[in-house]
Amino acid sequence: MKHARQMDMIQGPIFSKLIVFSIPVILSGVLQLLFNAADVIVVGRFTGSRALAAVGSTSSLINLLINLFLGISIGANVLVGQYIGARDVENAQKAVHTGILFALFGGLFMGVFGFFAAGTLLSWMATPEDVLPLSTIYMQIYFIGLPSLLIYDFGTALLRAVGDTKRPLYFLMISGMVNVVLNLIFVIVFDWGVAGVATATIVAEIISAILVLLCLHAHEGPIRLQRKSLHFSLDKGIKMVKIGVPAGVQGMLFSISNVLIQSSVNSFGSIVMAGNTASLNIENFVYISMNAIYQTNLSFTSQNMGARQFKRRLTFNLLI
Repeated sequence: MKHARQMDMIQGPIFSKLIVFSIPVILSGVLQLLFNAADVIVVGRFTGSRALAAVGSTSSLINLLINLFLGISIGANVLVGQYIGARDVENAQKAVHTGILFALFGGLFMGVFGFFAAGTLLSWMATPEDVLPLSTIYMQIYFIGLPSLLIYDFGTALLRAVGDTKRPLYFLMISGMVNVVLNLIFVIVFDWGVAGVATATIVAEIISAILVLLCLHAHEGPIRLQRKSLHFSLDKGIKMVKIGVPAGVQGMLFSISNVLIQSSVNSFGSIVMAGNTASLNIENFVYISMNAIYQTNLSFTSQNMGARQFKRRLTFNLLI
């Protein structure tokens, strides 16, 4: 682990490394929420409460549809971490390329499904008639960019597997600022409303995906991404699914409860939906720090399991 941006997780002090690892993860989550809040502020301030309600009414449903693949990205993080801990570069490489292909084709599949199912699913959630067309447009455009979103998430998981949490933060800062600027242009100048916010999100996601792919391609360690090596390894894919699906299902169950809550909120009309959207953006800040510790523990525990450093693995669990 001689690369400057990597972290040796199987030797040396534990607590200080946990802090160094987790702070950029926390900041990434906070920034993501701030950029999401900027979307809400722009659409609410310049388009109105119906547009704000339309944007907010889709978040729980979107999370439900993509959580399974986000769980598999956790499987990629764990699997690559174990191979790196075991100094098994060959299998780590196979897992990296399998993970990226999983993100690409999983994103394409869910993108097509979400695009065509958006209107029906939102209707099942009792979305009011005055909000439904706007919600459908937002969700359809959002799902067009889903491959880019999953590529960024999987790429970030792979970088975190070697202890690189700073560059995903930098990529998020760049794409987030682009998102905010394009929100203002598309909504205020072009008057595209919710379509403008969704389009700005897609552009930002494409930028973040490109940046993380370039980062993996330029990497000099075991997670280097090479076009000539892009190949889906069935056994690695199965292992990712076995590790990641339980986490994904857990996230889906959490999202189902949010979908049911959102369906109840929808029955009160667009004004209440808009207020709920604004409050959820603040509420989510509470969740960020807990999730960052969870991500940190995953990476450290995975490497130490691969290296068979079981005493250190138990120490991480006690710290959490």
